[in-house]
Amino acid sequence: MNRKQIAIVSVMAVVVLVTAIGFSRRTQAQTTNQLAGTYRMISYQRTVVATGETTEPMGKAPQGHVIYGRDGRFVMFYVADGRPTPSGLATMTDQERADLFKTMVAYSGTYKFDGKAITHHVDISFNQIWTGTNQVRNVKFEGRKLVTTTIPAPASFDGKVSVIVTTFEKVD
Repeated sequence: MNRKQIAIVSVMAVVVLVTAIGFSRRTQAQTTNQLAGTYRMISYQRTVVATGETTEPMGKAPQGHVIYGRDGRFVMFYVADGRPTPSGLATMTDQERADLFKTMVAYSGTYKFDGKAITHHVDISFNQIWTGTNQVRNVKFEGRKLVTTTIPAPASFDGKVSVIVTTFEKVD
C-alpha cells in the first residue's frame, strides 16, 4: 500500500470506530431509558434450589420501592408485610431492633443495564456484606411490571441456596 491508501484506510477505521462508539452509547442510553423510573414492589418470592420450595419471606404484601435514575444510580428499599411496631423509640429493646432489621432490605449505588440483566454495584447497604459487591438480577418486562430474578445464591437469613423473584410495577 502507498501512503495515500494507508491514509484512506486509517480515516475509514476512525470513522467506523467513532460510529461504533456512538451506536454503543445510544444503545446504552436506550436500555437505561427503558429501565429508568420509580417502581413499587408488589411481590417477593423465594425458591430454594435444592427442594423447589417456594415461599414469600417478606409476606403477601411487602412494601418498597426501587428508583433507577437516568444517571446510572439506584436506590432500593423494601420492608416485609406485617412488621412489628415497637412501643416507642425510648423504650425499644435490642430484640425489637433486631426484628426490624430482619424485616427490611436497603441498598444503593450505581447500575448497568444491558436490556437483559441489571448489575447493581452496591456503594452502601443495610447489610455491610453487600457493600462493594455487584448484585446481578436478570430482568424481564411485562407491560408496566419489572420482574427481577437473582442468580442462585445463599440467602442472607438461612444460608440456603435460593433464587429470589421480585416483581415491581412502574409508578411514574
